[in-house]
Amino acid sequence: MEEKRGFWKGLVCGLVIAVLFGGIILVSKQVVGFFQIFQDSKQEVIEETEVTTEEERVVNSESLEKIEILENMIEVYYHEEVSDEVLRQGMYEGILASLEDPYSEYYSPEEFQAIMEQTEGIYYGIGAYISTNTETGLTMISGLIPNTPAAESGLLPGDQIYQVNGEDVTGLTSEKVVMKIKGEENTQVTLTIIREGEMDTLDFTITRKKIESPTITYEMYEGNIAYIGIMEFDEITLPQFEEALQKAKDEDMKGLILDLRDNPGGNLDTVNEIARLLLPEGLIVYTEDKYGERVEYKCDGKNEIQVPLVVLVNGNSASASEILAGAIKDYKKGTILGTTTYGKGIVQKIMGLEDGSAVKITVSSYFTPNGINIHKIGVEPDEVLELDVDRFLEEGYDNQLERALEILRK
Repeated sequence: MEEKRGFWKGLVCGLVIAVLFGGIILVSKQVVGFFQIFQDSKQEVIEETEVTTEEERVVNSESLEKIEILENMIEVYYHEEVSDEVLRQGMYEGILASLEDPYSEYYSPEEFQAIMEQTEGIYYGIGAYISTNTETGLTMISGLIPNTPAAESGLLPGDQIYQVNGEDVTGLTSEKVVMKIKGEENTQVTLTIIREGEMDTLDFTITRKKIESPTITYEMYEGNIAYIGIMEFDEITLPQFEEALQKAKDEDMKGLILDLRDNPGGNLDTVNEIARLLLPEGLIVYTEDKYGERVEYKCDGKNEIQVPLVVLVNGNSASASEILAGAIKDYKKGTILGTTTYGKGIVQKIMGLEDGSAVKITVSSYFTPNGINIHKIGVEPDEVLELDVDRFLEEGYDNQLERALEILRK
């Protein structure tokens, strides 16, 4: 109980210092939300675009000529040497950046490999949850995994990351910052931090270790009220959730608190599998792309939970978290308690390329079972209750959690 409260205290401290931030995940909880690795189902569409005229295409003789001119100008005039690979990387990244979509990105082979390791919940890094402040765009430390290099280094929730190994990372997505922090086991990474109340930046040199990111927390409260907190939806989350839920049942659970606060989302398949352990028969969520193609994700209802349920959410509950909260609300399967969620109702897909690189592109919108798209709106709680931050910091008292317990004990 004390360990869990200590984690939340650190997380809330980060919220207070940094105002409000959008995403997190461990190295990185990221509000990039959920995604799927998939085989391209639109290959026929891609092939059809090849018949367009040269003038209509981005890559044509005119653009190629201009790229060559720019390359020559850099080679002749730029004051430092720049490798061809760096220029190519920038060109690929620029194409995706032109969409002005913060969720669409190009990944080098190394970055793609790091992303895949992250979704598996096991990686070599420092053990810090990283978030993005939705107002400033700065990347910050939002939480620390106990007994990891980050937790032992002196880093604090709310610390804003200015440099990684001397490289300025302001303006980079939290996902890109994560990739720079991760590395081979037993190597070192230096974070230059901006900390509230400090006049100068602070440097922390940390040795990378193998990190297994815990994504589930469990507690049984008086009255046989079970608590399961889901920090993110990774591949390892499902077995961890199944274990916690079974433990709750074995301990004669009479009610369940599902805590999705500050959960930025994750893997679409994972959240659907968890939903199938809770919901009645019917739709969980469906997606629609620009061609009007609809994909439905359903639940057979065989594992529908039979005890009262309260779901805790806040403004940092995003994407896959909103899928689960939205479905529970539509089916009136539980009470949604807290504050309005983040409002990310779109889907990204990661597509691997032959050279090992990949692109992540926003491909569709998703809708709750009642046909509601929550993008830039969020899921409204059934009962609105702000976290009493001052009391939480002073006493460790979580008024939202206590209200959830009160509802279930009634």
